[in-house]
Amino acid sequence: MRYDHPDAVKLNERVQLEYVERYGDGDLTPMEATQFDPPQGLYLVGYVDGEPVATGGWRAQDESPDGHADGDAELKRMYVVDEARGRGLARRILAELEVSAAAAGRSRMVLETGLKQPEAIALYESCGYTPVTKFGLYRHEELSVCLGKELNGPASPAEV
Repeated sequence: MRYDHPDAVKLNERVQLEYVERYGDGDLTPMEATQFDPPQGLYLVGYVDGEPVATGGWRAQDESPDGHADGDAELKRMYVVDEARGRGLARRILAELEVSAAAAGRSRMVLETGLKQPEAIALYESCGYTPVTKFGLYRHEELSVCLGKELNGPASPAEV
């Protein structure tokens, strides 16, 4: 699926509203649909009973003035609608994204989230993510939290 698919756009609009509620503004990070096209990225949408309820993607990044390192896969737009939370959907999407990024030769998955998203931070930490040097548009913001995880090849079923 592409980042500009109507179901992805619908979920992106919902996550932006959540950012506005929590932070007062949406995420202004520049992104283009082509950045998520394989093999330089991947964008997933999860469905329950035919309805799009979960999303997430990664895009390849290499060393940049914004703080990325060679081999990074940047996680973007991880989101599950309120009514579908607590079912492990985010964890399943994250695991698939990690596997695909490793298969594409990326060495590290990195993400930026915020202190006003404690449930997201808890998810990432429970999946092995640890603090990394801040990167991206919000790297100088006090509420920004950057986490990363080394990708050592495809995850085994026990890790998913």
